[in-house]
Amino acid sequence: MKKKGRSKLDFSNTIHEALEISVEQFQKDEVILTMPVGPKTRQPMGLLHGGASVVLAESAASMGTLLNVNQEKEVPVGIEINANHLRAKKDGIVKAIATPIHKGRTTMVWDIKIVDENNELISICRCTIAILKKK
Repeated sequence: MKKKGRSKLDFSNTIHEALEISVEQFQKDEVILTMPVGPKTRQPMGLLHGGASVVLAESAASMGTLLNVNQEKEVPVGIEINANHLRAKKDGIVKAIATPIHKGRTTMVWDIKIVDENNELISICRCTIAILKKK
């Protein structure tokens, strides 16, 4: 699938580069990121690490918030995330689909579903992002 929207984000030398996270869709009301499941994202038992899923989810919520704020004056910062891991994943690709639940002046709350290639639900997350004024 072709990436929709414009991304000025540079993933160089970030956790996104390390985990091979890529942007599939980048719009105000939907951000879709993908991440391979492999050696960089597995825990010792060979399954997708919950922490890697949380990185993917919070990244999608933060990016969505970024699109909804004045980027010259404001910056999004994650302040809370909840994740329920529902299904194990050993390999392949996972996709985070983030949609806003609440878009306020100082916080935004996002629903993030992480699915696999067969659209099977792997994790469900809710993330609250604070909107801080740049100094």
